Amino acid sequence: MQYTLKKSLGQHFLTDTQICLKIQAVLQEEAIEQMVEVGPGAGALTEYIHKIPTKSFKAIELDTEKVRYLLHTYPELEGKLINEDFLETAIPFDGQFVLVGNFPYNISTQIVFKVLEWKLQVPTMVGMFQKEVAQRIAAKPNSKTYGILSVLTQAYYDVTYLFDVPPTSFNPPPNVESGMIQFKRKSSFPDMASEKSFFHLVKMAFGQRRKMLRNPLKPYFTTEQLQDPIFTKRAENLTFEDFAALTFKMHNDI
Repeated sequence: MQYTLKKSLGQHFLTDTQICLKIQAVLQEEAIEQMVEVGPGAGALTEYIHKIPTKSFKAIELDTEKVRYLLHTYPELEGKLINEDFLETAIPFDGQFVLVGNFPYNISTQIVFKVLEWKLQVPTMVGMFQKEVAQRIAAKPNSKTYGILSVLTQAYYDVTYLFDVPPTSFNPPPNVESGMIQFKRKSSFPDMASEKSFFHLVKMAFGQRRKMLRNPLKPYFTTEQLQDPIFTKRAENLTFEDFAALTFKMHNDI
């Protein structure tokens, strides 16, 4: 059975067996009860990960043609495929589940926000991103790559950059390098006035990342508060704990 590649869906299918085996090995480092693959495409990675012993496996694929191809190639996936847009789908399991995928680059940032939305049920995420995005998520304070994604993700997860994936590992080869990263949920989250305030504060701070924080954050703090030395720093100099602590001092409701 043949299938077509759809540029509109950002399809670059993983074809490198060694990369698939490396991802499988990462996933097998701990026991998994439930697992969800995002965007299995033609099933190169699915072939390896759906064999990992779990109580339940599901895969979410938007492309109906690829769902038919997967069912034809792997009949054992019957009843395990969700033919929906991952960004629109309901949470696929009750209880905890591991999330894995070679994520379409055009929605990879939105996928991170979806994982954060589901964080209480997703203890582990292993995902492939454009290398630049993967490095940004894993970046530490005081670096140029450290930004909104770094802060919001690292407030809830320990992020590890696992390995590079070259363009030759895909069909068709993308124009960029890829990178595999792992999220491991923290045992406790930072105290914050509200998650809404935290997200808003971080986004506002990095909206003018070259300026001292007293400029972008002026609407949320009093003139007296803005005298605090922390506001002479730039957004990239603050840890997620710093941002979380600032939410308690904000005087404007978000």
